[in-house]
Amino acid sequence: MTASLPHIQIETAPNPSAAVIWLHGLGADGGDFAGLVPELDLSGCPAIRFIFPHAPSMPVTINGGYVMPAWYDIRGADLTSRQDEAGIRASEQAIQALIAHEIARGIPAKNIVLAGFSQGCAMALHTGLRFPQALAGIMALSGYLPLAEHFAAERDPANANTPIFMAHGNQDPVVDPARGAASRDLLTRLGYPVQWHSYPMPHSVHPREVADIAVFLTQVLAPEVA
Repeated sequence: MTASLPHIQIETAPNPSAAVIWLHGLGADGGDFAGLVPELDLSGCPAIRFIFPHAPSMPVTINGGYVMPAWYDIRGADLTSRQDEAGIRASEQAIQALIAHEIARGIPAKNIVLAGFSQGCAMALHTGLRFPQALAGIMALSGYLPLAEHFAAERDPANANTPIFMAHGNQDPVVDPARGAASRDLLTRLGYPVQWHSYPMPHSVHPREVADIAVFLTQVLAPEVA
């Protein structure tokens, strides 16, 4: 089996037993977060394979139809009007194939974290909570849950107890913090174990967030003590 999406791969040590699949935001590429790996204190974790896939390029309506890397089209500034359901579901299939590829390489789903920033965050929540095998965790950075009206009916019980790390800047001009909070509230109402973190930043990554991400990865990927 081969992964359909091109990607950057970084292994923190030989023979990794865990994986983190990290999805970039609109207009970026897999290299956007690859440079963050050396900044993470992963001393309490097993060897991790980081996968940073590149989204396909497509015209993006909100940017005047300009062609750029995107997981789906965005048609309105509020992010929820006229959502690109077909695009979201196509990317879901491609991301599921990446997860399946890591499983086929010997890393069980329970040792895989699905992460994403902005539009990648939306896809991490959408895909991870529909995936039919339990994942180690989901990291949802500066984004929201798309197609929220379908979520309760489509979620898979396999990930009902999967830890979710949600982070948002309280000065975010791109994804309104209220949009992220609404997604948090929906997930909390449905019983998901959400860790919510707010940082004094715009649509970016905060140094304290980097430290908190390392703590989360250690929590969900650290080897079990017999």
